[in-house]
Amino acid sequence: MALRDQARLRLALLAFRSALRAHALFGDPAAAVLNRSPNTSPYGLYERVRQRGDLSRSSLRMYATASHSVVNSILRDQRFGVRSANNQGRPSFQPAGVATGDRVHPIQDSFLSLDPPVHTRLRKMVAPWFTPRALRAQTERIETVVEGFLDELADRDEFDLIDDFAVRVPIQVICDLLGVPSEEYQRFIPWGAILGASLDDVRTVTEHRRLERALGEMAEFFDALIAHRGEQPGDDLVSALVTAGAQDPEVLHGDLLASTEILLVAGFETTVNLIGNGVLALLRNPDARSWFIANPDRADDLVEEVLRHDPPVQLTMRMAHEPVTVAGVDLRRDDGVLLLLAGANRDPDVFGNPGEFDPTRSNNRDHLAFSAGVHYCIGAGLARIEAAVALRALFARYPDLSQAGPARRRHSRNINGVLHLPVRGSAVRRSVLT
Repeated sequence: MALRDQARLRLALLAFRSALRAHALFGDPAAAVLNRSPNTSPYGLYERVRQRGDLSRSSLRMYATASHSVVNSILRDQRFGVRSANNQGRPSFQPAGVATGDRVHPIQDSFLSLDPPVHTRLRKMVAPWFTPRALRAQTERIETVVEGFLDELADRDEFDLIDDFAVRVPIQVICDLLGVPSEEYQRFIPWGAILGASLDDVRTVTEHRRLERALGEMAEFFDALIAHRGEQPGDDLVSALVTAGAQDPEVLHGDLLASTEILLVAGFETTVNLIGNGVLALLRNPDARSWFIANPDRADDLVEEVLRHDPPVQLTMRMAHEPVTVAGVDLRRDDGVLLLLAGANRDPDVFGNPGEFDPTRSNNRDHLAFSAGVHYCIGAGLARIEAAVALRALFARYPDLSQAGPARRRHSRNINGVLHLPVRGSAVRRSVLT
């Protein structure tokens, strides 16, 4: 980037941050949500948004909601989309001038951030790999992966829950699915962190440079992988995408690139944070931990409560594609709505004692952690299985697991998770468990 462009970008970012901070200081709770320090709890801010009503106007020229019913209805309403009505740009608080050039962005350019009919066509190519039947076939492999990593930790009394376990499980699973050598996983971790942080929008020149570098590295890696699978297809998801793309002239190379990249990044980032948040919740709630150790077959219920109570993805945006009335508020075409998924998951009208972590909660599956409607997370089923298997096996091996140092959280306002979590415990040998 030329020095003049860097200076222009620096000024734009400074003006953006200053404006956001000013709106927050003048009492706009939506601005406070977007301006908060990444290492502070957002849940009090969500309550401030809720206190303003089911759908409230923000001084940021958009609307915000923490209402479960409103968030759920907008996610399912075809009159809303992830992009503006003319399908240009994306819902964002990014200042003008921040762009990644011609590079494919796995979040902005994949089906994750596209509306029908393009979204439908691209998602359809991936969907067969995430059906309930396909996921059942994956379960045994996931159990083998989890037990193998726990075997490697068996002689260690202390380890980092994230680096030594939570990261390795979903990366191995998604690498198997994509047909990617698992030895590459050390490269994938920073890509996921950088792309996940970009959901907050780039706020400094340094972050912009990191993002551009990561996008370039990912494009180089997946360009080569797609070309290789075109010549030597295998029994993997990338080969299936390449084959499907060759049969559909509307599918461009950029679509294949964005789809494979988002499957890698989303395939492990969400699950890493789900596992980490689950472990942290159990360590902080002794009653829930005792219940889980006594009822390991209820791992699915535990995972649903983690998703409700402290979800990996905190918020999303939707744009009105036509004039529409929601919760008594008239929205115009292209009005944006900030949907606080994690706030909706603590709506007291739906969940009793919403701030309490209770894996026996009867309706914890009513959460919106994986969104809803046409953009419901395609990998939700896989993430649930991985987290349930990982948490059940971890606490069976380490029933006395405890925190060995402070948890270090991710530097993100949207991707919610633990970056490092030192733990200690005495491993129960697998022969004893079986």
